[in-house]
Amino acid sequence: MEITFHGAVRTVTGSQHLVDVNGLKILLDCGLYQGSRKESYSRNQNLPYNAAEVDILVLSHAHIDHSGNIPNLVKSGFTGDIVCTYATRDLCAIMLRDSAKIQQYDIEYVNKKRGRKNLPPVEPIYTMEDAVESLKNFIGIGYERPYKLAPNITLTFYDAGHILGSAIVVLDIADQAAGRDVRLVFSGDIGRPERPILRDPAFLDSADVLLIESTYGNRYHENVEEASDKLERIVNETFQRGGKLIVPAFAVGRTQELVYRLHQLVESRDIPPKLPVYVDSPLAIDATGIYRLHPEAYDEETHEFLADGHNSDPFGFDMIRYTRATSESKELNFLREPAVIISASGMAEAGRILHHLKNNVEDPRNTVLIVGWQAPHTLGRRIVEKQSKIRIFGEEYSLNAQVATINGLSAHADRAELLEWTGHLQQRPSHTFIVHGEEDASLALADALRREQGFANVAVPQLGQKFMV
Repeated sequence: MEITFHGAVRTVTGSQHLVDVNGLKILLDCGLYQGSRKESYSRNQNLPYNAAEVDILVLSHAHIDHSGNIPNLVKSGFTGDIVCTYATRDLCAIMLRDSAKIQQYDIEYVNKKRGRKNLPPVEPIYTMEDAVESLKNFIGIGYERPYKLAPNITLTFYDAGHILGSAIVVLDIADQAAGRDVRLVFSGDIGRPERPILRDPAFLDSADVLLIESTYGNRYHENVEEASDKLERIVNETFQRGGKLIVPAFAVGRTQELVYRLHQLVESRDIPPKLPVYVDSPLAIDATGIYRLHPEAYDEETHEFLADGHNSDPFGFDMIRYTRATSESKELNFLREPAVIISASGMAEAGRILHHLKNNVEDPRNTVLIVGWQAPHTLGRRIVEKQSKIRIFGEEYSLNAQVATINGLSAHADRAELLEWTGHLQQRPSHTFIVHGEEDASLALADALRREQGFANVAVPQLGQKFMV
């Protein structure tokens, strides 16, 4: 069996790992590489393998850094099945179309600049039509339901607890060339235990070959339980000042968790029950609708909360408002009373959140709440750094609003949680590959697995590197 690492090695983006076994090529994830515009375009457009030769794609979850290049894969000649959980399939139906829309907007901007330099126009990596066409290849299966990929290969998904539908991929392979049975485990992105809505990540007891993420392989998160207490305090302090709480949040996962936590706080009367909460993101609204369709993914706590008469909808309560139309979004500019506004994008680089920040950052009564990691050079990062002046739509604004952060909402396991997960493997893998982490984080996790848990043959692959296992 040969594994080639085509993405998400020594970085956290562009997950693509190609497994060649028993005459089949099985691709694990097909994510978009996200970086500088020029580098991203080149890497994403030019697949590092022949798409027509790939037999099957197994998809761990719907986040764009794992699924976002699927339309290009299909456009480039892939005709096989894309196997994922039911919820991942449903989320991809909205997220790939949204990604196509962004591709097309982005390429229009690029072509305007190229036109001024008398350069020929370039094509988007894929179009809306390509995204829709790729959805025909998707096949959904349930958690812990063994599925025959091929005569000697069985796939089983286990709950990764990261976002709705996220899965740990287990391939049980009768390797004909090696004459042995091999269990290959790909962690996908592992979530955190004790987070609301979703079940905790499943533990496995064995793996012969392990591909494990390392996003936070060298860092620790705040306590999950403290996040709601901190959210309660920030909401109430802002309300008492007569201000608005502006929250840039990722449309899938983070927004739903925030809404659910606010629902709980409203029901317990820990925040004002008449405080309006607005979710102002069409993609987040669509994603929330899909979360509603999959109660089979909820944890016991959520089922108990709903059973106690708190509404059958975890994302619905008296003062929540979902604003889809542009006109509804614009009306929020005229709000004078306290409110909570949750909007995308999560790093405040695009979307409706920019309008809400523009209209609210100069008022000291307001609070900007940052609830996720902010990449360098993004507006979100500049807000976290509390820079006195920030630029929005090319204009300068004074950052007079309060800035608050909650770091306990990460959907990724931290170093301790990753090591707890690997610690449950009673049979240690003969080969372990550290993926999906910046170089420092990946190397730190590799070192911990060797020193603390006695793992042998731990590698941090380079891009394009092949391994025989």
